[in-house]
Amino acid sequence: MRRQIIVILVSLFWFALPSAWGADRGALFKVTSEGRTMYLFGTIHVGVPGFYPLEPRIAQIVAQAPALALEIDTGRDPAMLARAMQQHGLLAPGEALTAKMPPAQKLRLEKALARAGIPASLVAGLKPWVVATTLALAEYRAQGYRPELGVEGHLAQLARTNGVPVTELESVDEQLALFGRLGESEQMRVLDEVLETIEDGRQGDEAREIAEAWGSADRVALDLIAKRVEEDQTLSGRFLYKVLLVERNAAMAGKLARLITQKNNSVAAVGVLHLIGKTSIPELLRARGMTVERVY
Repeated sequence: MRRQIIVILVSLFWFALPSAWGADRGALFKVTSEGRTMYLFGTIHVGVPGFYPLEPRIAQIVAQAPALALEIDTGRDPAMLARAMQQHGLLAPGEALTAKMPPAQKLRLEKALARAGIPASLVAGLKPWVVATTLALAEYRAQGYRPELGVEGHLAQLARTNGVPVTELESVDEQLALFGRLGESEQMRVLDEVLETIEDGRQGDEAREIAEAWGSADRVALDLIAKRVEEDQTLSGRFLYKVLLVERNAAMAGKLARLITQKNNSVAAVGVLHLIGKTSIPELLRARGMTVERVY
């Protein structure tokens, strides 16, 4: 009993700490239901050294949690990612991406690849959606943000160091299979839209905007980003919102609703866009009758 009281007091202490003790990053929610608690932390899939260490509240609740739930645990089986990419991201043997493109689009792709420092030979056999994603990620890299410093990996390492089990809400195969819903012509349109935003600077601006908003836990900026995503009428924007966010949010919310009943004080860390907006996971859990508090 004494230990339980100490844990409660420590928890209250951490959540009462002023921001001067550590920079808030992303978004943190506290969910309660029938006397049980779960924490939702909004992550970003890239990072810089300055993001770490994370502020003490999130570090503390992860270290003491009975489980950490991630979208996927990329460190668990790196070979699985390679197998899934081979299954979902490669063109048929003998096919070449540029052979499917008109000369003008091919030239634009070559310029974008050169700008990003990516050899054209590396993407020749990839599906258009993979190339579009690679180029978008390159815009983060150009500004110093690196996938290997993504928050999920940091949290997974923190959890394992403290003996906290890491579970997955999805699988790599499930995530990559979603892009297969786009036909080849639709994937080409998505690639064209990404090329356009790279050429006019929007891709870089948006990458910097979301990274900076996450890095400072800027609630207003994050909510504006969510609103813009909801209103984006491009093909890539509709796919991002309806499939990669709304559909996945519903599935993850269902799994998290079960998790809170099974493991009290568990933590779920997912991309911050899943936690903001009118169709976000917190809103879906609130609709199930749970109490959801946005800590920051």
